[in-house]
Amino acid sequence: MSAPPCVVSHASLASRATPYPHGSKKAKALPPLAQTLLAAQDGDELELDEMWSFVKKRKNKRWLWLALCRRTRQIVAYALGSRGAKTCRLLWQRIPDSYQNSLCYSDFWKAYQAVLPPDQHHASERQGKTNHIERFNNTLRQRLARLVRRTLSFSKINTMHEVTIKLFIHHYNSQCSPH
Repeated sequence: MSAPPCVVSHASLASRATPYPHGSKKAKALPPLAQTLLAAQDGDELELDEMWSFVKKRKNKRWLWLALCRRTRQIVAYALGSRGAKTCRLLWQRIPDSYQNSLCYSDFWKAYQAVLPPDQHHASERQGKTNHIERFNNTLRQRLARLVRRTLSFSKINTMHEVTIKLFIHHYNSQCSPH
């Protein structure tokens, strides 16, 4: 005699689900990103870049803006939003004060020119000044399936999209610092 098929009602699953609000307890327990960074030094240089992903469907693009310290290879700040100057300004505001006087290298995207101080900003694509941040973008796409452009693993809500990125960046920064 064979066993009866397993029947589970959606109601019984819902009653066992833990009622967490959107977000992650792990992410809420993380310190501010600035506390994960090695101390800034004179002559530090930042590489800035943006990459797109989406939430729920490809039409809902989200741009991840990143600032990476060339010396330490740590992400010093990030921002999620549109590809405009508003999100670039948010990224600039999130860069810790100790890194605010660093030279900044980016591509020629107009938002950088509108937000970054002209005496600190150098736009270049072909001189290898943004190689490290471009490599980090590739690492993100390799390790976080939801950031791959053609995938079935995508974020369903903005909150979890940001939580996933935040957790990855904190873990990445901890791997870059000496133990």
